[in-house]
This record gives sequence, structure tokens and C-alpha cells, in this order.
Amino acid sequence: TEQAVAVAGGIIGGILLFVLLGITAYLLWKRFCHLFSYEKLINPVKTANTNAIIQDQANSEIQLKSTSRSRSVPFIIPPTLHGRDWIHLTNEEQVQEDRDPYMTPQSGPRSSFHSLAGAYVVGTINPDLYKLPEDKSETEFPDGNIGRLWFSIEYEQESERLLVSLIKVRKLQPPADSCSPFVKIYLLPDERSYLQSKTKRKTLNPQFDENFVFQVHFLFLRQIFFLVYHIDKQKKHHLLGQVIFPLKNEALTEDNKLVIWRDLEKENLEPLSEHGDIQFSLSYNDYLGRLTVVVLRARGLKLQEESPAAGVYVKVSLMNHNKFIKSKKTAALLGTPNPVYNETFSFKADQTELDTASLSLSVLQSNKGEKTLLLGRVVVGPFMYTRGKELEHWNEMISKPKELVKRWHALCHST
Repeated sequence: TEQAVAVAGGIIGGILLFVLLGITAYLLWKRFCHLFSYEKLINPVKTANTNAIIQDQANSEIQLKSTSRSRSVPFIIPPTLHGRDWIHLTNEEQVQEDRDPYMTPQSGPRSSFHSLAGAYVVGTINPDLYKLPEDKSETEFPDGNIGRLWFSIEYEQESERLLVSLIKVRKLQPPADSCSPFVKIYLLPDERSYLQSKTKRKTLNPQFDENFVFQVHFLFLRQIFFLVYHIDKQKKHHLLGQVIFPLKNEALTEDNKLVIWRDLEKENLEPLSEHGDIQFSLSYNDYLGRLTVVVLRARGLKLQEESPAAGVYVKVSLMNHNKFIKSKKTAALLGTPNPVYNETFSFKADQTELDTASLSLSVLQSNKGEKTLLLGRVVVGPFMYTRGKELEHWNEMISKPKELVKRWHALCHST
């Protein structure tokens, strides 16, 4: 009897345990299905009456007006997609109701976006996020600008060809009312041969789009020289401006086509000095205490005839009370009395030191195995050291902080 009771109790306990496990599994299954299911929302579009639709349209138009005042653009569901059952939510977004993908959308008359009857605003798009960077080279011209030139360069290494594309010139300042411009292109230091563009009649903004080819083996010492001319009714040529672009700092390959613009510069009509001239820019940042020198170019240098291939460079030295502080050098260029450098150097100089500091720029010709030859020198600084143009250049730099002040200076041999 006791064995029968024990067996019956075991059977009943097993049944209860099985039932408990089944209930637990069912509850877990229901919870799992609930997590991965979406609640079907009721579509208010089908149940809305005519007054509700009119009120919804008015709300959409109000929302459109408010978004138009901001810089955003409304993103609208057109009336032709009403069959897709778009539903309003509390955050004013829209959600598409699940539908049978094989159902055919309701047909109805197409409506223009200008009549927004029944259309729903589902959000806005900020146009500023999709704007391309503004090209200020077409709109911003500094005071005294005489024109701007655009061109591109590309170098084919296998054929050793330099491809120069003359694109356009803008804002020319001709000597007369009408202007018929053309451009001559040199590859310096060769000043004997050039390529010439077509003449554009009666325009201050010529569009050239012409390609030119120079056969050249080595680019490091080369410079592209553009001369923009105007031809008058008597067939006389008038120089409007020029651009010199050195190639030494450009890594030109067939996959690297550079599009560049440069402002035209006036021809320097002042006579050359005895030892040549040098052009450079000065700038002083009073906040950082930084003196910047941009060595641009030199002209009319008297190179030593025995070593015409020797390198010519510029040494820039900062002095204080005639005491040497620091010096820096440009790269050495070969074979031309008119080198173009376009190199920038910076020196630390406190604002209180500007009354006792000065800059010395020396043009030197280096010969292998021989002593370096001084071709010319110029010093700019305060009244303590300089007079004339050199003093004016220094004072203008101080009076225009953070601006680059550019000038030509005559070289001399005094030490």
C-alpha cells in the first residue's frame, strides 16, 4: 500500500512539474513574440471626415509657411501617394501602415505640388547641408585689382610634356572703353619663344579655354609667365598685367591636374638699379608676436659670368641692435637673373623690439668649391637703421597688422 501511494505521488508530482514547465515556456514564448512584433496602428485617414481633411490641409499650409520662414525645405508626401496610408504621430512625423505589398494603390487624379490639397509634410530638409563651398574667387576682388587669371597645368612624364590650359580672365582694366585681350605664355628661363592665345573682341571677361604644350625635361627651375595684352584699333599692344607661376613646389603628375588662379600684377616700369632689385612682402602679427617675410622675386641680377649655372638664393636675417638673431635661406635657383622664389619665413619678435629690430635680405650666388658671391643686399627697419622706401615699408607693415605689404627694393653692395 505504501509503495502504491509513493508511485501515485511521484506520477502526480511529475504531471504538475510538466504542466509548470509548459506554462513557463508559453509565457516566455509570448514575451519573445511581443518584443519582435509591431503594433498595428489605426489609420485615421480612412475614418476622417471632410472637415478633418480640410483642417489637416490648413495645418499643413501653416506648417509650410513656418518652415519657409526658416531656412529649411518641407519634405512632402504628394496626394498621389495617399493610397499608401500615411499616419500622423505625436511628433509630427509620418509612418507607413503595413499593407499587402501586392495590393494596387488607389487610383486618383494627380495633383500639382503647387496645390497642396491633401499633402502631408513629413519633415524638413536643411539646404545648407547640401550646398557646395562658395567659390569666392569669382566674387571677391581686392582693392586696386587689375584682373584675375585662371589656368591649369598637368605634366606627362613619359612624353615629357607640360600641358597648360588657359581658362579665363576676369575684371580687366583696359586703357580705353573697349578691350580686345590676348595672352602670351612663356616657360622661363627661356624668354625667346612663347605661345599665344586667340584675341577675344570687346570683352573685359574673356573666356579662352585653350590648351598649350611645352616640351620640357625638368620642371624644378621652370616658371610659367603669362602676359595679358590689349590690342587697340591701331594694332598696338598694351600690357594689362602679368602672372609668374614657379613650378618648383608643384608635384605634377598625369593624375594631378591643378586648376589655379592668380591676380594680375602691373609691370614694374621703374628702371633697374645697378645691382638689381628684389621684391618681398612684410607682415607683423601683434597678437602672436610674429614677423613674416615672403621673398617673392628678384630681377636684373648681375650674375658672375664665369659660373652662369651657379645657384642664386636669398638669405633673410633678423637683427636686433645690430646683433644677429636668426637667419633663413630660400632654395637656390640656377641660370636666370630674374628668379622667382615665393617662399615664406617667420621670426619671433616682440612688439617692444620693433623699434630696435631690422631685417637684412642678401642675394647670394654660390659656386662649387669657391667663396659665395654677394650680388646685392637691402635692409628694412625703423628710423635707427633706414631711410626712404625701406623705412616706409617697415612703418606701413606696423600700421597694417596682419596684412601683407609688398614692395620692390633696390639692391646695393654696402655691408
